[in-house]
Amino acid sequence: MPSEFEIIRRFFDRPTKHTLVGIGDDCALLRPDAGLELAVTTDMLVEGRHFLPGAEPEALGHKALAVNLSDLAAVGATPRWATLALALPAADERWLAAFARGFFALAERYGVDLVGGDTTRGPLLTISITALGEVPAGVAMYRASARPGDDIWVSGELGGAALALAHPELAELAPRLHRPEPRVELGERLRGLARAAIDVSDGLAGDLGHILERSQVGAVVEYEKIPRPAAFERFRELERDCVLSGGDDYELLFTAAQPQRNELEALSRELKIPLSRIGSVQAGAAKLAVLDAAGEPIAHRGGFDHFAPVAGR
Repeated sequence: MPSEFEIIRRFFDRPTKHTLVGIGDDCALLRPDAGLELAVTTDMLVEGRHFLPGAEPEALGHKALAVNLSDLAAVGATPRWATLALALPAADERWLAAFARGFFALAERYGVDLVGGDTTRGPLLTISITALGEVPAGVAMYRASARPGDDIWVSGELGGAALALAHPELAELAPRLHRPEPRVELGERLRGLARAAIDVSDGLAGDLGHILERSQVGAVVEYEKIPRPAAFERFRELERDCVLSGGDDYELLFTAAQPQRNELEALSRELKIPLSRIGSVQAGAAKLAVLDAAGEPIAHRGGFDHFAPVAGR
């Protein structure tokens, strides 16, 4: 069985491109470019809470990094560096090799240097990544920046990952759950166009609620305008909960002033990423109203709660 330092050397010590000192010292040394601000995010994935036991390791390596890159995209940051901490029940070399393949395949696509971290033995497989990115000073998007009258937009489709969790036999939706695509380029291009933004990790209702709370505004969303996979035609009984509260979609949800509509529609065509206008920000209490086609309110729950009992997740 390989030692801790053999694991690091064999599976995770790779040449870096943007780093003064990376793996091998007590600390990494980073030098952001002049005029840029650092964006920092951390996500932890725990077996049995965020992924099922026996999850395919290459996909897990991809997803563990992707969820962090999605957070960077939500503020408009360009990914640059990451640290990785692993608690492993056993030092399984085949598992480690596959996990590293998935992690580095995505890291190389976006020019991310792995610059440090930690490995230890633990009772449950636990993956914790801290990702760092750069964003030009003064243009980062914040949850607290929504204004009354703003349009509410979302990229891609919602609910597919939650439906894939409920129905693993739906092969066409499996990549949405196991290999989400972080909207990195979209996040960078939204600088100066969007005001407030968040990635949809815990469900539309819950994540939009975070924007409303931080911005101290309300919102109205028209349910029929929310994009969703065609597979819901076969699972109508699951549709609303998956679309509004399912989570794990890692699409970008953002607000923008109405005069930006034409530019956002042009950006959607250029990047070949669907951008849908699903509602508007309202003055008043930080509450979300979701309306059906007849304008009647739809009851909905909040997003995924990390301390709630696990049901199929």
